Amino acid sequence: MRMLPFLLLGLFFLESAQAVENLGLPPLPVPMDNPQSAEKIALGRRLLNDRRFSGDGTISCASCHLPDKAFTDGLPVARGIAGQTGTRNAPTVVNAAFYTSLFLDGRAPSLEKQALGPFVNPIEHSLKNHQQIVDIVSQDAGYRKQFRNVFGIPGKAITIDHVVKAIASFERTLIAGDSPFDRYYFGRDRSALSDSAARGLRIFRRKGNCSNCHEISWNNALFTDNQFYNIGTGFQRLQPVLDEFLQAVRDGRDPGEFELTAWQRSELGRFNVTRVIADIGKFRTATLRNIARTGPYMHDGSIETLEEVVEYYDQGGEKNRFLDAAIFPLHLTDQEKQDLVAFLRSLTSPQYQTSERP
Repeated sequence: MRMLPFLLLGLFFLESAQAVENLGLPPLPVPMDNPQSAEKIALGRRLLNDRRFSGDGTISCASCHLPDKAFTDGLPVARGIAGQTGTRNAPTVVNAAFYTSLFLDGRAPSLEKQALGPFVNPIEHSLKNHQQIVDIVSQDAGYRKQFRNVFGIPGKAITIDHVVKAIASFERTLIAGDSPFDRYYFGRDRSALSDSAARGLRIFRRKGNCSNCHEISWNNALFTDNQFYNIGTGFQRLQPVLDEFLQAVRDGRDPGEFELTAWQRSELGRFNVTRVIADIGKFRTATLRNIARTGPYMHDGSIETLEEVVEYYDQGGEKNRFLDAAIFPLHLTDQEKQDLVAFLRSLTSPQYQTSERP
């Protein structure tokens, strides 16, 4: 019984350390049917890095999500098997555990469902089916032991659902808060930001209208509202066929049968999921956490720097008939633009920072 106060004290310090590490983030959501465990996380890490899960043995999940690039790949659009390129920028996996939907068009409702997609995408992993993964792990003695320890099943009982549950469990460890912004805003440390970044925060919340979509709550900030918007980027690819496409949809034709290039179909965005015309060109609000480490930017990777991103929004985006009403010219001064960029750089967590001060 004498040890109980010391155990409780140790637990207090552990929870306090975790709270500091994740300052600015809400509690981690974990599905009831996929609880976290150290063994499952280790298994997920191994699966994420296994290049055998691709058509030619060269691509793993980690190929597009590199730790030294805040779990992006630093490319405009993702590159898959045989050097093929897709049409969308690879988003960071850091803090993806807090998203209410996955992929830039929101077509997957969970990390588990998201993990299924790239394996059978002909450009990414290019597997014919998920059974190929199951065959690899069930024939690998090391994997069989890990799956038995984690799920209590023999090798012959392994399914793709077990595989993606382990991958998702590892991804749920990729969370990062405690940025200079968090220490300034939630920790009340007024020395955590430079004067420029502090001014940028005010612009972000007011004149810049940024927090309309990149939300900051009273006790946490995901810097995304998990909603979908047309901000104009890349929409010019659709313009040549848009009228004909809209008429076809209104006439009841299957949008999937309408002849479009891969880029044009990608630019339909959220519409590809909902089939609602108002969703054409909409993409999920990206988190801004660690944004200084995750360029290039936008769903198509078409903007190289944060300075260019700020300039894009200052000009009011690219006009189109579906442009969201929240996108309009901001008329920022040069100093305000510099301050806003300084603030965006302050959203970098310690593990992804360089020596520069925000």
